[in-house]
Amino acid sequence: MSTADDNTTDDSGDEFHAHDELVAPSLATVTVVLGFFAGTLEVRSEPADEVSDLATLKLPACVLDPRARCLRVPAFGYGDVLMALVKHEKAGAIAGIKDLARRYDTMQLTSTSTRAPRGYQADALTKWKQNRGRGVVVLPTGAGKTEVALMAMADRQRATLVVAPTLDLVRQWHTAMSERFGVDVGIVGGGEHTVLPLTVTTYDSAWAHMEHLGNRFGLVVFDECHHLVSDSYAMAARLCLSPYRLGLSATPERSDGKDLLLNSLVGPIVLRKEITELEGQGFLADYDTETLIVELSAEDRVAWEAARATYKAFLLDSNISLGGPRGWDNFIRRASGSKEGRAALAAWRLQKRLAHASDKKLDVVDDLIKRHPGQRTLIFTDDNATAFAVSRRFLVPVITHQTKLKERASLLAAFSDGSLPILSTSRVLNEGVDVPDAQVAIIISGTGSTREHVQRLGRILRPRPGKRAILYELISANTGETFTSERRRDHVAYR
Repeated sequence: MSTADDNTTDDSGDEFHAHDELVAPSLATVTVVLGFFAGTLEVRSEPADEVSDLATLKLPACVLDPRARCLRVPAFGYGDVLMALVKHEKAGAIAGIKDLARRYDTMQLTSTSTRAPRGYQADALTKWKQNRGRGVVVLPTGAGKTEVALMAMADRQRATLVVAPTLDLVRQWHTAMSERFGVDVGIVGGGEHTVLPLTVTTYDSAWAHMEHLGNRFGLVVFDECHHLVSDSYAMAARLCLSPYRLGLSATPERSDGKDLLLNSLVGPIVLRKEITELEGQGFLADYDTETLIVELSAEDRVAWEAARATYKAFLLDSNISLGGPRGWDNFIRRASGSKEGRAALAAWRLQKRLAHASDKKLDVVDDLIKRHPGQRTLIFTDDNATAFAVSRRFLVPVITHQTKLKERASLLAAFSDGSLPILSTSRVLNEGVDVPDAQVAIIISGTGSTREHVQRLGRILRPRPGKRAILYELISANTGETFTSERRRDHVAYR
């Protein structure tokens, strides 16, 4: 009596081979029962007194839970456990399988799209299917990652949960899924809690509710999946039994190495295309990048050197190495305990502000705006204060994380139609917002993150006939920004 479904055959229909070694003959009359409880998969037997013998099946990652009289594994082990049980059933080692764990629907989704997928999108879907519907697709911003996910939903025809990092992206996914399939789409997050066969949620809400929702979906899509590997978000992936998993990202690698967890939580990278592979083919615009070294004014240089001396002296006197384990945490803790420490922290902030947003940099921004009159231009900063300084000097609108959704939508619409061709922004437009076509990006300041830099570049690569985009990176000479620039430009997209 088997109700096994999703992971018992490959895409050609060939059945998986049975185990070479059979288990104890006493289990040949046993039916294995799968259940879902609080984000875990429970494996029991009928009759129930055979539960201790289930361990002889050597089901993947399962451990004996004597109090509940079952084997237990985090729900994301569902697919592997089910495959193993089907092999045992075909070998006659167990009588059957009763799957009470999954509660997701098989759907009848009909796509409204008449546009043929791009070659690499079709290739991504094929390779994902060949890997049992598990894996990560890496494509640049603007190259159509959402389209790959919609194709996967139409192909698998399973109830689907999309997990996105921001409410902006939740709304964008909601619109994309509703328009593509012509069905109602649920939302969990942002004050809403409507669960439907197609649902979109935030990472925060997925973590909070997955122990209850984890058996409601056969496919889960993790957008911007580099967020997934944090401890709490990774738990959301483990509490979900979805056998089909798709991760999407432009830059999955992380400096802490945790991106390796994606292999177990979602699957390996099944297709990867870099910006340089897609530019100039109608997929992404041709582009140039230019680094401009900006000298500090004499006054700012004196102030910067003095601030740096104060800051460095405190590190030396306190025997603090910022390159060591928890170096920055040690500095903040020690700085808060004395007058000298607080002065050192203030000095650190001053040298950073002088390097990030000097008057000379804003003079260069002025020159660049005049060099590209009327062209839609995004001016990126590392902090809100600089974004507002740009706004005041050049009389342009600003978008930060504090900008209300309605105002943000209005500003982006005006940017799109050219009535407001310049926007100043901090990190909020790096990801999670569908930014209209832009041709020029000016980076006044930023972190050393390669991901951030690639995302900012991607914002100006939406193709149109005759377009050639350009990204300017402004670096204050002889400051820490030189090292920061070297770190974040360590990517094939920069030349």
